Amino acid sequence: MKEIIDVRVKVRRTAFDKTKTDLLGVGLFSGVKRLDKLNKELNAKLDGAIERVIRLGDFKGAEGTNAIVYGNAKTGAERVLLVGLGEKKKATLDTVRKAAANAAKKAVAIKAKSVSLAIHKAFEGRFDLGAMGRAMAEGTYFGGYCYDEYVTESEDSRLGRMRVEIIDAEAAKAKKLNDGAARGAIIGAAQSYARTLANRPANVINPPKLAAVARKLARGSKRLSCTVFDKKQLAAKGMGGVLAVGSGSQSEPRFIVLNYSPQSKAAKSKPKVGLVGKAITFDSGGISIKPAENMDQMKLDKSGGIAVLGTMKAVEQLGLGLNVMGIIPSAENMPSGTSYRPGDIITTYSGKTVEVLNTDAEGRMILCDGLAYAVKQKCDVIIDVATLTGACLVALGRYMAGLMGNDDKLVKQLQKAAEDSGEKVWPMPSGDEYAKEMKSKIADLRNIGSNKWGGACTAAAFLRQFVGEAKWAHLDIAGMDIFQKATEFTAEGSSGFGVRLLTSYLANLAEK
Repeated sequence: MKEIIDVRVKVRRTAFDKTKTDLLGVGLFSGVKRLDKLNKELNAKLDGAIERVIRLGDFKGAEGTNAIVYGNAKTGAERVLLVGLGEKKKATLDTVRKAAANAAKKAVAIKAKSVSLAIHKAFEGRFDLGAMGRAMAEGTYFGGYCYDEYVTESEDSRLGRMRVEIIDAEAAKAKKLNDGAARGAIIGAAQSYARTLANRPANVINPPKLAAVARKLARGSKRLSCTVFDKKQLAAKGMGGVLAVGSGSQSEPRFIVLNYSPQSKAAKSKPKVGLVGKAITFDSGGISIKPAENMDQMKLDKSGGIAVLGTMKAVEQLGLGLNVMGIIPSAENMPSGTSYRPGDIITTYSGKTVEVLNTDAEGRMILCDGLAYAVKQKCDVIIDVATLTGACLVALGRYMAGLMGNDDKLVKQLQKAAEDSGEKVWPMPSGDEYAKEMKSKIADLRNIGSNKWGGACTAAAFLRQFVGEAKWAHLDIAGMDIFQKATEFTAEGSSGFGVRLLTSYLANLAEK
């Protein structure tokens, strides 16, 4: 098993024409009549090559596009990569992030060992330099990622590592870029870490092995600790939801708790945040078995739990002044003679009973135990993240996650974090009208709605019954967990969605 591409990002104070590099990345907007200052200077040193490419129509500056112009003795760069930024009036920080991802993906394709980015220069002070440094670092990791751990032979082998530097000639600007890039590199690396874990198949990652990964993450840290409940401990605690879902598999369920306690005294005045992530390491649907088509993608049903794991990694490395608990209930949902069945009534950790009508509605069965545990641990704010419903994918497609909650302020804070991180969300309802559909005649609740409509909303309404008085939000990331094919910005497979979003939310909360 080989290592994933080792990406490293730093900031260096240097002029673009004095930078010795395999690839110099610069940004250009579409429909712009005049080149910005950097590209004008670069064009002159390249004897008009940039204007020539644009005039010929080979590069129009559309977002997600790029073109290579070969360097000369005047530039120091072997190649200059023109990266499309799209329309200038529509530019956001995510435009910066995507441009860096585009450049990094191209660098991997052409096997560039060294990459220099001056993409921020095209924005001419439109955004804060620290924020742009963070966005470029995050984008570099995102675009430079490729999952090929188990590819033993390849006709087109790739480089083992890529070194990227963000460059600026002015000391003050370089410092601000560096402040942001240092944070962005931590978050970008945490997202890549999450993508790798999520991409690993069920014969490599099962609940006990995921628990071992969590323990390894906490090992040696003074601020991060890990506790794992095994099947016997789950039974003693009465965590019937997790036990039921995991009952059909030879890989026994686990309940993983990562606790981050900063040394800062100021953290005591901040709310304690519980992150609860669904980690079904493989979801066959159980007795209510899924169709065979695309069932291989169900290794990604652990993406919510993995997002929490990646976020906890970022939180620890950033040293945020906030108490955060990562709660990851994990099971494998398989059909067998010991599986839970439609018609069963399960007593959950909260004491509430649930009538099982479909064993493929398993995510809510393990999350309800996780949410109740967060309440018992006195978390002031609880956010759960899960590939929970196909209904959310139907509603929102593969463009944004569903966001539900019981506190308007928390919802708005997560929307702000989505804007900062580029991981989009859309608010959806989960009120009493949806909760009524989850009432059972023979138990407290049923695990699917009384009709087929609004499944994402009824699922969230179900979860809402387990959070008590805590401020709570639910992120349904179904559809956002995977790129089914490569895009202009990254490789196919796990997206690591949620790591940037949750880390942004926590960082914003810590800085208040």
